[in-house]
Amino acid sequence: MDDLVIVGGGAAGLMAAGAACARGASVTVLEHNPKGPGQKLLITGKGRCNVTNDCDPREFLRYVRRNPRFLYSCLYAFPPSAAMELFESLGVPLKTERGRRVFPQSDRAADVLAALRQYAADARFVKADAQDLILEDGVCKGVIAGGKAYRARHLLLATGGVSYPVTGSDGSGYRLAAKAGHTIVPPQPSLCSLVSPDPACRKLMGLSLRNVTLTLLRDGKPLFTELGEALFTHFGLSGPLVLSASTYIDDIHAHKYVCEFDLKPALDEKQLYDRLTRDFAALGGRSAQGALEKLLPHSMRPVAVERWGVDPATRAAQITREQKMALVQLCKHWAVPVTELGDLEHAVITAGGVDVREVEPRTMASKLCPGLYFAGEILDVDARTGGYNLQIAWATARAAAAAVTEADQ
Repeated sequence: MDDLVIVGGGAAGLMAAGAACARGASVTVLEHNPKGPGQKLLITGKGRCNVTNDCDPREFLRYVRRNPRFLYSCLYAFPPSAAMELFESLGVPLKTERGRRVFPQSDRAADVLAALRQYAADARFVKADAQDLILEDGVCKGVIAGGKAYRARHLLLATGGVSYPVTGSDGSGYRLAAKAGHTIVPPQPSLCSLVSPDPACRKLMGLSLRNVTLTLLRDGKPLFTELGEALFTHFGLSGPLVLSASTYIDDIHAHKYVCEFDLKPALDEKQLYDRLTRDFAALGGRSAQGALEKLLPHSMRPVAVERWGVDPATRAAQITREQKMALVQLCKHWAVPVTELGDLEHAVITAGGVDVREVEPRTMASKLCPGLYFAGEILDVDARTGGYNLQIAWATARAAAAAVTEADQ
């Protein structure tokens, strides 16, 4: 009988396996992906793996969207600085980029996965699909996987959510948790693209906006504002700013959501008006669209003129004060309505999962079923983009591993 069986060999599962093995526990990891453990890690951070975010736990919790208080104990026990120290000790030199995002110096997610596999090298890895829990008198004693019983003193579910199912995240952990009596908060996409009915998005498809400010409005009230990058797609919006904004959407069909872009955040309205005045004076003979060459990307100009409502044949020298003021408002408040979240198959993470009110926050132990633990994305905890979600995986996994080994001493 093992000290610990872990269902799921992703970020949380590998971290928990390594931490438990380092404490002398006997560990078996069950992973059903035929390509092996950690496949989702390989695509994080566009293949670079945003390991964590270099901030202190108090600030970190500000960026957790769902149930931040639940993470208080485990984040203080294993903060981002500890994660960085661990990966460097495993031979992965790190670097910190804009927004305090931490990446391997090699820009290779494969190096992070290799380090985790090395960290968990003393664990036994089995390719098997977990089918049922072994429950005896209300206590979890292991799991049935591939038709075989894997008995253990403790069982950790680290199966992830339902986003990117091609990597093995198929939601099976929710079914197992429910068999132990746990409530599952309905999963939905998070850190995902947003779908818009605005035909301008298709016209602007492929256009990347840099150094713009995105404000997400719900029923006209701002929920989120941040400077960064966004991308127009054939179905709506994507890019880092949009992914972060998506985490603030709770019920997209019950409210009116609008993404509003400030295309010139470095200029206030008066400064932008003065700039337009100078541009139009210098380009007086150009058409209204041609006069925007210094202001907007090429593909955006015809769309902007259409929204602006100015006759395209109007010369820059003929543009009135009122028309310039209208263009200022357009550039400072470029609105894109959104009506749907992107699909789960391409969401970075899943919101929802095991209700954390039924989980002990210091140990990640089930409050309903002794012997059962949780870590990572299976829990109803998620955060914005920037390394926060992987740090949640590391911290919850370390908490579970520490609790399991302490219980056996």
